Amino acid sequence: MRNLIDPTVSPPSRREMLAGLAVAATGAAMLAPRRAGAQEAPEPDEASVLRDPESAVVGNPDGDITIVEWFDYNCPYCRKLQPELQQVVQDDKKVRWVLKEWPILGPVSVIASRMAIACRYQDKYIQAHDALIGVNSKLTEARIDELLSGAGIDVDRTKRDLAANKTAIDNLLVRNNRQALGLSFRGTPSFIVGKFRVPGVLTMAQFEQAISDARKAKAVQ
Repeated sequence: MRNLIDPTVSPPSRREMLAGLAVAATGAAMLAPRRAGAQEAPEPDEASVLRDPESAVVGNPDGDITIVEWFDYNCPYCRKLQPELQQVVQDDKKVRWVLKEWPILGPVSVIASRMAIACRYQDKYIQAHDALIGVNSKLTEARIDELLSGAGIDVDRTKRDLAANKTAIDNLLVRNNRQALGLSFRGTPSFIVGKFRVPGVLTMAQFEQAISDARKAKAVQ
């Protein structure tokens, strides 16, 4: 199968991403190609990026365009972008949104990701995700428990489920990390929109344009 991602130029620096450097609203400009030899991890194939059965899917599971997001619960840019991306997916009923935890901002980020994933065993992953990504302050272990409890989640059960399924949960995080490195992403948030790599922050309008460009690209394949 031909790879989903088109790798031809290097992604922006971390500084550029954290500054929210505007991404031109054209498909060609949104490609995030890499330098030769810029990463050690192999580039992931289409199925591993789009169809990992352990990754949460929001929106239309049968949508014609997939957005894949790598995020960290302690990333302020991920938090800021969340409501706009939710609105895009709500407005466009043909978008499939795949969530991939990429806890790169410290040990508490790893704890938050593990706890969120463990919540799927009581069918409350989305509630956990929304609770943890929807705050403005830095997470702590105590705050994670408080937020999950406030979202109607049985925290004690979550911790038991985490202990019982730790290997599977950590394997998912390892896969997410390898994919991000293979795509030469340097920080959160990072995205795939259709076949385009988008390593950085987009506005709502830019997401809509990216989706439109992805549909046009798909139509001519």
